[in-house]
Parts: sequence; structure tokens; C-alpha cells
Amino acid sequence: DLVTTRNSVTKTTTACFEPSLDYCVLKMPRWDLKKFNRVSNKLGSSMLSVGEVMAIGRTFEEVMQKACRMVNPALDGIEGAGSGLTSDEIPLEEQLSTPTDTRLFAVQRALEEGWGVDKVHDLTKIDKWFLSKLQNIASMRNALVKSGNLEKSFADNAVDRMRTLKIAGFSDRQIANYSNLLPLQQGAAQVRDLRKSLGVTPCVKQIDTLAAEFPANTNYLYMTYSGNQDDVSSSFDGPVMDSADSFTPRKEFQNRVRSVSMAEKRHDAVQESKDRGVIVLGCGAYCIGSSVEFDWCAVSAVRQLRKDGFKSIIINYNPETVSTDYDESDRLYFEEMSLERVLDIYEREGAAGVVVSVGGQIPNNLAGPLAESGAHILGTSARDIERAEDRRQFSDMLDDLGVKQPQWSVLSSKDEAVEFSNKVGFPVLVRPSFVLSGAAMRVASDETELRNFLDLAADVADDKPIVVTKFILGAKEIEFDGVANGGKILNYAIGEHLENAGVHSGDATVILPAQKLYVGTIRQIKKSAAAIAKALNITGPFNIQFMGIENDVMVIECNLRASRTFPFVSKTLNANFISLATRAMCGLNVTPYNISLLDIDYVCVKAPMFSFTRLRGADPTLGVEMASTGEVACFGDDAHGAFLQSLLATGFKLPKDGAPVLISIASDPFRHEFAQSAQTLSKMGYKLLGTPGTASFYEDHYGLDITEVTKPVDKDDSGPGSALEAIKEGGVELVINISEGTTRRDEITAGYLVRRAAVDFGIGLITNVKCAVWLAIAMGKGMETFKAKSISEFYSLHKN
Repeated sequence: DLVTTRNSVTKTTTACFEPSLDYCVLKMPRWDLKKFNRVSNKLGSSMLSVGEVMAIGRTFEEVMQKACRMVNPALDGIEGAGSGLTSDEIPLEEQLSTPTDTRLFAVQRALEEGWGVDKVHDLTKIDKWFLSKLQNIASMRNALVKSGNLEKSFADNAVDRMRTLKIAGFSDRQIANYSNLLPLQQGAAQVRDLRKSLGVTPCVKQIDTLAAEFPANTNYLYMTYSGNQDDVSSSFDGPVMDSADSFTPRKEFQNRVRSVSMAEKRHDAVQESKDRGVIVLGCGAYCIGSSVEFDWCAVSAVRQLRKDGFKSIIINYNPETVSTDYDESDRLYFEEMSLERVLDIYEREGAAGVVVSVGGQIPNNLAGPLAESGAHILGTSARDIERAEDRRQFSDMLDDLGVKQPQWSVLSSKDEAVEFSNKVGFPVLVRPSFVLSGAAMRVASDETELRNFLDLAADVADDKPIVVTKFILGAKEIEFDGVANGGKILNYAIGEHLENAGVHSGDATVILPAQKLYVGTIRQIKKSAAAIAKALNITGPFNIQFMGIENDVMVIECNLRASRTFPFVSKTLNANFISLATRAMCGLNVTPYNISLLDIDYVCVKAPMFSFTRLRGADPTLGVEMASTGEVACFGDDAHGAFLQSLLATGFKLPKDGAPVLISIASDPFRHEFAQSAQTLSKMGYKLLGTPGTASFYEDHYGLDITEVTKPVDKDDSGPGSALEAIKEGGVELVINISEGTTRRDEITAGYLVRRAAVDFGIGLITNVKCAVWLAIAMGKGMETFKAKSISEFYSLHKN
């Protein structure tokens, strides 16, 4: 009944009112195609995006520029050649006529270079109205570039010019860049000061669905320069501001009347924080490395804030998230998470502080710039976040603490990196700083690869250090997720990766509680984690990744924020680590959860989800840069059962009884490791097929009955007796392809063709020897049949 159903936004009208909008909304997809080898970036009828953003404003130009900054934080707005996303080698006409993930920027480049709307329309078939709006942006941009000087650009009619640019969505960094104000962060601050001195500031508008014809009571907000008054009021004149060289709370919180007791001062400070409110920065667009796990963390933080009586303010721009439901927080800003906009909201709300550690890497990277601008960062200080994120500072700190780590060196030149790598021996790992999901992280096995990977890392790292470390072969990777308060660990969880180090943690199969770690290894991990937490004075969530060989433990990296495994850990242990961390960051009294990992009578296994079937031509292999687009987790009475159920939950198909299984393993050590599992599959009645080297190895060393098939030379090499023919027409229902351990080009090419065929024909594919062994063990135990249990049944085992 539309007449009686109330409008939940206005709360004063019914659902039968026709919506009337005084704002413009633009949804833009996010692609991560560059993370995959051999993948095609052409767009078509099959969805390839991994996330999306939603920009709200009052002009098309404004929301387009906002959306570009949202979808790629490295962009300052919509750019052509300046985006770095167009090619100088491919003709611009071809870039315009072919739909790809970067065509929008090619369109903008053409308009910046003076191409007319009609010409661009003929090549793209994009509506001329949209193109004319993009041309407006290009014209304003070209005028600023031609001036090249801030004072010159705003010498006349400064207020009108500045407002016009801001209405068109230009950011302070864009204006600084076009005005040659370098470095950009200081230049943007200079533009910000000028803008505020001119009285050009954004106003806060509500999403009210009826264009302000009726009063609205919603907290669903956005900011725009196309307005002259706010729709909502602020309770405070200004936010809590720290001095630029100090990350301690505001002086008023420290210098109360001396006669008041310390307990009363603490109470007053907390109460003022509750009244002023706390800003939580959300996860941004879903992408490879940052997905719903960080939204869970942000929502958990907001819910804990509200439970403890704090006014909660969230900033996020992802329409797929729970955090952008307007009833989850006291105020929702559907806005970009740029330094400029976060400061606008921080100052406008008079907030007590900002939580940057629950939304992933984007908000975490804002900690330093926000603190330098005077914003109060709740939890671990911005200085200590930088000490953890900066590879050089962190490695120096570990050396000072006496905590073991792989041999490392900071890149100052390619020749020095090559000299270091020759000294410690290849392979080596190239690691940029301040990145998420291992962006541009690569394992180099020779000098040529090293030089190529250093170029890639330099593009991603900007001006941040790049570290080259010795890559340890055959090491086990271990996850340490914890919550600390004042440098003291409150709660922690230790999970082990099934795959050896070299597979990104986001792509790894994680087992919790850890099943196969030495007691001495666990002690070393706890000791090192405690030393790091104390040295960085951690307050809030953190994650440390270790690697271990036998009883030798080394630190890989530390993130002073929630990791993507926090939801997994919290749900496995039935203890919300983010709720605990939120209370610690807000200065409340915290009591650790009573968790004894040794008393847990069940196992939970997290397995990655991949989208290789949608990514045409992508090589379905794993490495140190994350490639998965989701994850699942399953409980079990033992580790193998939980592993198999989690694998099945990803959509993996087990082979039917007696079906052919194709095995192709490139190196003898991995062939030996899988030998017992191959025997298990043979005893179970599966028909084993093998590429020449694999088949002869198992026949000669283990007497296995295995049929040889030829390795493919190209994608059309699918004649009788070939591996591709067995996959396409021979009924193969499981492919185990382990290419790791070889550098031979023919092996690499053949392996890719086999893997890609398995994905294209919907056949179960395993590319890691540890996972292959565990799968064979689980199948050998008949664990594909199981009795389902509710999660409460597993939790009751823990309580007992």
C-alpha cells in the first residue's frame, strides 16, 4: 500500500510521492585487469569489473571527476595523457574505437588535444551530451595549464573562477598540479588556503528524494559547491585539531583544571569525544585486495561506537556496502576519501578524531597527510603507521630490535639492486611501500626480471622506498592478527598458510587455529609480535606476516590496520576483534577476550575465490601479488575436512569415480612431494594421465599406471594423445598443474595452455602442490560426504 507506507528518507511523506531529485549520481565500475598475466582488457557483454563507486553532486562534471578519484585514488580527477592510462604507442583513434577499461581517459586525452565532439562521437558512439560535458572539463583544464601560475589564474574574479572550477569537480591537487605547485601535497594545501580565504567552501546537502519540497530527517549526506547553505547543522564550531608536529590529543583535553582528578579528566575527554563524534573511513571501492572484509571491519567499528555512546560519522562511496546504509551511522557522508574531502568533513563536523585503521590501505595511507594537516588520528599514531609502512624504516627497526628478517636492501639504483641480488643469490623479492594486495610486488629469478620488476615497482611506489629482499624458498607463511592497547597485545590469533611463502596472503588457504607449527615457532612469533607492538606503540588492530623454516622464524611485514583476515579470525573464535580495537582506540577501558587456542576443538579454513573464467586469456596461477576476488570459509572437525568443504564452497568440482585426472608437474622435488597422493588417487580408481616428464617420473620411480599425453606447443595443438585433447574431449575432470620450480620457456608456455584450457572448460584446477596433496588426502578419507553443522554447534565445542 503506497499510500500508507512511509518514506524512510523524508519520514514525512508516503511512498506514493513521485521522486524529485536535485542531485546527480554517477556509478563507475572498477577494473583490476592489470593484475593478471596475458589477460585481455577489452570490454564486452561479460562483466569484468570487481567493484564500483557512486559519486553524488549537482553537475555531471562534478560527479565524473569525483568518480575518477574514487575509483582510482592515484588520480586527481579525470585526466587524459596526465592519467598515465593512455598509450603513446597505440593510435588514439584505435584507443577510442575499442571499448577497454581505459577508453574514458583516451576520450579525455582527445578532447584535451582539441578533437571535436563530433569526431570523438563518430569513433566512440558516446552520446554528444556527455562528450560536451567532458569537453567543458578539458577546456577548463587547458586554461589552467596555459596559465601555469596560481596567482595569474586567479588575478581577476578570483571567487567566481575558483567556484566555477570547484562546481566542475576540480580538486585542490588538480589546480595545484596545473599551476606547477610542487610537491603536490604542499601545493594542494596552498590552493586550499587560497580557496578558504576566498570563502569558497563546500556545503552539506541531504539526499531527500523530493528536492527539498518537504522537510527531510535523513543523515544521508554529500558535499557540493553548487549550493550556498547547509542542509544540516553542526553542534561544534571546530574539530579537535593537533599541531602539525604533534600527534597528541588537543591541548584542552590535557590541560583541564588542575584540581580535577585524573579520572575526571579522562571522563571529560571521553565525553567530549562522544559528543563531537568520531569519523570512520570506510573501505572505498571493492577491488582485488580490498573487499567486503574491510566493510565488515568499518561497520563493526561504527556499531561499537554507537553502542558506547559515540556519535558516529562514516565516509564511504561504495554503494555495495553495509556501511553506506544510512541507518548504520549517525551521519553518512557518501563522499570521496581524498585528503581534501576528509578534512572538509572533519572541520565541518567538529569531530574528535578519525579512525583510519579499519577500512584497508586507502584510509591508512591518509594517516600521515591528515595528521600533518592537524587532524587527530585515533589509535596508533601516524608516525608509527609510517614506520611500519615504510619498508626501510621498518627493516631498520627490526634490526634494532634484533628481530629476524630476510636480508634486505633499499633501492637507490638498478645496478645496486643487481649487485645486492647477486650477493645474496636469486630469487629476490621486490617490495614497494604503502601498497595494498602486493601491488607491483614480484619475485625475480634473474637480472632481466629484476630490472623489469623494478620499473613496475617505481611506477606504483611514487616517491616511497622500494626494498629488495632475499626470497626464501620452501618457507611456511604464518599470519598474526592482533589487537593492542598502548603497545601491549590484548588478543591475537595465529593462522598458518597451506601454501608456502610466495603466494599472497589474500590468495592463500589459511588454517585457524594453526595445525602444524612447532611450539618453539609459536613462542618466537609471540615474542617478536610483542616486541614490534611495543616498539610501534600500537593501539588498535594490526597484522604481522611471518615466514618459518623448521624453527627459524622471520618477519615479512607489519600492517598497523585491520587485515582482510580479521572477519575470518573474529568469526572463527567467536570474538569480535574490531569491537575490542575500537574501544581501545577511543580511550575506553578494555578487557581482552578469554581465548585459549589450544582448547578449540574445531578448525576453520579460508579459501580464495577467483574469477579466471571471466578474464579472457588470464593465466590462472598465483604469486606474491593478489589475484583473488573473494573468499569463503568453512568449519570442520579436522583440518582436511574443513579444507575440502571450503574448496567445494568456491565452486570447485570434484572428479567422479574413475574419471581421468591429468597431472603435470614441472620439477622433481614437487613430483616427489606429490607421489604418495598420486598413488592414493590411483588406488581410488582414478585414471591418471601425465605429460611426458611427469608420466615417466612416476612410472620409473613409483611404478604407477599413468598414461602419457603430449604437452601443447600452442592453443591449437589438440590432436589425439595431447593434453589439450584430453581436456577438451577426453573427459578429464581434474587438472593438477604445478609449474613452480622451472624457468624453461616451453614448460611455462605449455603449463599456461593446460591451465587456461582447464578454466575455459570448467574443469577443477589445482596449481599448488600443497593444496594438491591436501585434496588427495581429503578425497582418500572420503570427506566429500559430511554431516552439516550449524556454527553454534562448533562454538559450543569451544565453550565446553
